[in-house]
Amino acid sequence: MSKKSKGKVLFLDKAHPFLETQLTMNGFECHTDTASHKTEIVARVGEYQGIVMRSRFSIDKGFLEHCTNLVFLAREGVGLEHIDVAWAEAMGVKVLISPEGSKDTVAEHAIGMLLCLMNNLSRADRQVRNGQWVREANRAVELKGKTVGILGYGNMGCSFAKRLQGFGVKTLAYDKFKQGYGDEFAAEASLEQLFEEADVLSAHIPYSVDNHCFINDAFLRNFKKNIYLINTARGLVLNTADLVENLKSGKVLGAALDVLEYEETSFDKFKLEHLPPAFDYLCQADNVLLSPHIAGWSFESKEKHARVLAEKVLEVWRLRGMEV
Repeated sequence: MSKKSKGKVLFLDKAHPFLETQLTMNGFECHTDTASHKTEIVARVGEYQGIVMRSRFSIDKGFLEHCTNLVFLAREGVGLEHIDVAWAEAMGVKVLISPEGSKDTVAEHAIGMLLCLMNNLSRADRQVRNGQWVREANRAVELKGKTVGILGYGNMGCSFAKRLQGFGVKTLAYDKFKQGYGDEFAAEASLEQLFEEADVLSAHIPYSVDNHCFINDAFLRNFKKNIYLINTARGLVLNTADLVENLKSGKVLGAALDVLEYEETSFDKFKLEHLPPAFDYLCQADNVLLSPHIAGWSFESKEKHARVLAEKVLEVWRLRGMEV
């Protein structure tokens, strides 16, 4: 480390240039390694005071034990399922995330998927390209007048609720971790009220052991109405096989999924050699819309993540009484 450097930061994934520029301007020495194997990183990670990453590999107890000088671990994005947060915090490491960076694009993507689903746009597009001119079977269902339930009212859920303004819908939000969170965009509701009133359910909850397959057969059967389902959260909060059964029965009128339970931890690809029957059904179903975990993947969000993390890293440094 040079005499002028206030700390060394290792970028394990490529971030927007703004983040490295800001850290460098504030006296940090930044290094980038997006190719080395985890075992190679472990051998020298003790040199660093900061790590910036996305989801390239898991940051477990074994890895963290080698991070003897680490002050912060900055995750570009939202999910922390691949990071042992409890162990990191026990070591005095501040774990930072940047949900503020992608809340707008996630909300827009969810709205786009919902409108596409209710207006049969994906199916109609395929049919016209194949020389079919089908009108009656593609008659739309209007969003206006419907009740939209939001599962999880953090950055993403709130941003989605804001985008619903102007559609003439009733918006209800349920968040088991909060109280008194109702606002001008969504009314605070119990899970029971969502079951009773919702026509649409949009999932915006993080993945955790408690939320594993939170949306399952019993959950879906609790809805009084047949519903449209949107999931831009995490694949593992939804049981795909149970969703398929409810698509077949008509309890779920249509599903738009940006995330799937079959993704690898890095979210860059599937982890399956052979697709299961449930996934095969999703691929064939006309009332299912799929995208490859890109709801938060905009050009603008890349820079926003960098700006959010730069601010949070510098704040950590200030709070620890370190010069910035």
